[in-house]
Amino acid sequence: MPSNYEIIRDHYAASDRGDLEGMLAPLAPDARWTEMAGFPYAGTYLGPDEVRRGVFERIAAEWDGYTAAITELIDGGDTIVGLGTYSGTNRDTGRSFEARVAHVWRLEDGRVLAFEQFTDTARVADALP
Repeated sequence: MPSNYEIIRDHYAASDRGDLEGMLAPLAPDARWTEMAGFPYAGTYLGPDEVRRGVFERIAAEWDGYTAAITELIDGGDTIVGLGTYSGTNRDTGRSFEARVAHVWRLEDGRVLAFEQFTDTARVADALP
């Protein structure tokens, strides 16, 4: 079985390929995915289907070139932290943004139980209508 570090590394590799199924694959059916307050998709989504609809389908519909460029993974065993930069251009405004981001992943038995995002929401909001 892959390590927790490898599972999250593979999630980000799937993101880089635009492979949504690969991104969602490690989520437990009842995984809690939390986008931080102030972010356009703020809230907690339960399970892969809610994450798909509430986060990733909305990003795909509202942004051009949206990326989560994760440049560092910190291996804490059952907790993995990803550090990087978000960027994208809002389709409605044509405005771009770039913001640092931290993702905290909590895993058990090879499945993601929880995800929490931390980012500079003001930079994202500046690109919104």
